[in-house]
Formats: sequence, C-alpha cells, structure tokens
Amino acid sequence: MNPHERIERHFSAHIEAAQEALTMLGDSIEIAAAKLAHCLLSDGKILCCGNGGSAAQAQHFSSEMLNRFERERPGLPAVALTTDTSTLTSIANDYHFDEVFAKQVRALGHAGDILVIYSTSGISPSVLSAAVAAQDRDMSIIALNGRDGGTLAPLLRDTDVEIRVTAPSTARIQEIHLLITHCLCDLVDHQLFGE
Repeated sequence: MNPHERIERHFSAHIEAAQEALTMLGDSIEIAAAKLAHCLLSDGKILCCGNGGSAAQAQHFSSEMLNRFERERPGLPAVALTTDTSTLTSIANDYHFDEVFAKQVRALGHAGDILVIYSTSGISPSVLSAAVAAQDRDMSIIALNGRDGGTLAPLLRDTDVEIRVTAPSTARIQEIHLLITHCLCDLVDHQLFGE
C-alpha cells in the first residue's frame, strides 16, 4: 500500500467512526452537555483527567472551558488534573500512580461538581480510582470512554453519563473524543450564553 492509499484509509476510517458515533452517541452528548451547563450554573466546577493522549484531551477540554471556545465569553471553571507535574510526581512517588487523580479529586472536588474522564479503554487504574473518589465526593461523572467500556463502565451510576466510542483503534477513539469535546463546548456555550 502506497502512502496516499494509507492516508485515504485513515480518512475513511475516521469518517466511518464519526458517522457511527453520531448515530449512536448524539443523545448521550446532549445529556452530558446539559449536565455540564447545570453544574456551571449552580456554581460548580469541572475536573478533567486521563492518561497519555487522553491527558491531552482533558487539558484541551479544560482550556476551552476556562479560556474560550469559539466566542468571547467569561471563563468557566474547569481544571485539568493532568498538568501539575510536582503534584503528579509526588503522589506517584509517595503513594502510587493509581492515586494521581483520585487524591486531587478528593482535595478539589465537591458535591455538585463534575469529573470528566477521558479513556480509550476504561481500564486504567488511575482513572478508575478517580471515578471512585468522585463518587465518594458526590460528584457526577462524564466518561468519554472507548472500546467495550472496560472496568469503568460498570462503575458508573445512573446519574453519570458514558459516551463510549466503540471503534477498535485508539487513534479513531481519540479523534472522535476530540469531536465530542468540541460538541460539548459548543452546547455548553449555547446553553449558558445563547446564540
């Protein structure tokens, strides 16, 4: 297969994954956006986490909330739990890497806040621990998950929202998570600030 054919294959797989996500996940995305807007209108905040590429997704989402998405508006309270290397490394060193997000959730999260989890597999111990910590703090969870949902899916409560991209490729899951992130940003802005 030549380079151009490989490029075409990636684009085709992306389009197929995006179309499937639109068909399967539109309602969940709408519900998640409404929960985020309600949280923010109630003076809550959004905490975000994930590992590797999912950490980048969490940071992307929090920056779109805190700064701006596509319009001028006041900043919205969102914190990526993936960015403070001193905190991350001290927790990993003194306790265990599984606790790097959970300890932050327990310290920063309050009832009514939302934890947004990004995971392509739903099996990372650090995000599973974060989910349990959020539940202990009476926070809601919005999980942008992947594949079969892993161990994360059954941890979620009826009041949480799972947005699961079932594509087999990590790259496709991350691409669709980014599209979903932009949908959430747009819907939150629309609900809070109108047209």
